[in-house]
Amino acid sequence: MKARVFSGVQPSGDLHIGNYLGAIRNFVRLQHDFECIFCVVDLHAITLYQKPEELRAKILEIAALFLAAGIDPKTSSLIVQSAVPAHAELAWMLTCVTPIGWLHRMTQFKHRLEQLKVKAEGGKEDQLTSVGDGLLQYPVLMAADILLYNAAIVPVGEDQAQHLELTRDIAERFNSLYGETFVVPATRLPSVGARVMGLDDPTKKMSKSAAGANHAIALLDPPEVARKKVMRAVTDAQPAIDFDNLADGVANLLGIFQAFSEWTDEQVRAQFAGKRYGDFKKEVAEMVVSSLEPFQKRYREIAGDPEYVAGALKMGAERVMPIAESTIRTVKERMGLFTA
Repeated sequence: MKARVFSGVQPSGDLHIGNYLGAIRNFVRLQHDFECIFCVVDLHAITLYQKPEELRAKILEIAALFLAAGIDPKTSSLIVQSAVPAHAELAWMLTCVTPIGWLHRMTQFKHRLEQLKVKAEGGKEDQLTSVGDGLLQYPVLMAADILLYNAAIVPVGEDQAQHLELTRDIAERFNSLYGETFVVPATRLPSVGARVMGLDDPTKKMSKSAAGANHAIALLDPPEVARKKVMRAVTDAQPAIDFDNLADGVANLLGIFQAFSEWTDEQVRAQFAGKRYGDFKKEVAEMVVSSLEPFQKRYREIAGDPEYVAGALKMGAERVMPIAESTIRTVKERMGLFTA
């Protein structure tokens, strides 16, 4: 029996090459060796206000991007979180066994509060007092997503590692209170070299939520836009590439080129040692554009067939529903809740 993998992506912001090289491309490979569930986590997205029509469009866009990347709906289960009510139901039951102190220690929660405090002190709308409780409970919903399917492996980046550790703590606490119920998930971090940094600030991981226009190359950026972003990427004050003294920005662009090309270290060094930055960036830009072109073509074909996307999501929901319902039934029985 194959081990089960679960991973979710929020339908907010634009998926970028960091998401693809660090996660989605690996998902395509994983689906052949594991039972994979890939989820568009729209309930997570609404912890902050989303325009309804934009959220609905983004959900379908994310699903189409996954399909275009090579996720096979006949092999993997591609689902939308809110289409499986058990996610929210289990989240409430887990909320009731999660100490609030655990949630207040979450680094991302504290970071977000600090951001809201700064905005409030800047004379803008006091978002701190109006923020929904979902911001605090976000990690519990993430735990429910994972534990609902008893996923053994959860591919996450370093920024989500603390949330995954909380999931493990919640599972162990529930098991100690009510008996062995949940599989305690392991983690599988992205492979070394898949971490893509921001083009405008190579000390920070490329992010969907970053505001800078030249921060990330979106998967759907037109070729001329992608080229322009690469050409404007931060490098350093040196005239050419020195592999013995690589600045963060140069190392990041080299990593992007190598990830798309799948060249060896020796090939990359032979190609770019001593090369001036202008010529180097042109080669990186062409590699990115040529790699994205077939992907974007496939995306346009899939997005142009709404019935195919809807059918893939329906197929995924139907496949996972028995697993989810079985977990909910077991949890209710263990907790003493009513089951029909």
